[in-house]
Amino acid sequence: IQMKLKDIIEKIMIPESKTFLNELDEMINNNSSTDDDLEAKKDMEYFLEELQTILKSIDNNQINDKEAEEIYEKINFMLEMHQNEHLDNEN
Repeated sequence: IQMKLKDIIEKIMIPESKTFLNELDEMINNNSSTDDDLEAKKDMEYFLEELQTILKSIDNNQINDKEAEEIYEKINFMLEMHQNEHLDNEN
């Protein structure tokens, strides 16, 4: 489970988070951002730090399978919610 967690963080969560951050940066640079966007940027930077911390914990064997499973489930839930939002927006 720890490797699955590491995989999903490295291959999906971090790249998508960085893409979103870049989009926010563009909006901020174009002066088309709102206070919500600025807040989202802070949240996303914090989230990326959290993901890095989880990866470090896995690499240093500081996380057990139960904790890894809980984090994995939370991330999967977030991904499902995110996917559903996109589906809702398309309809």
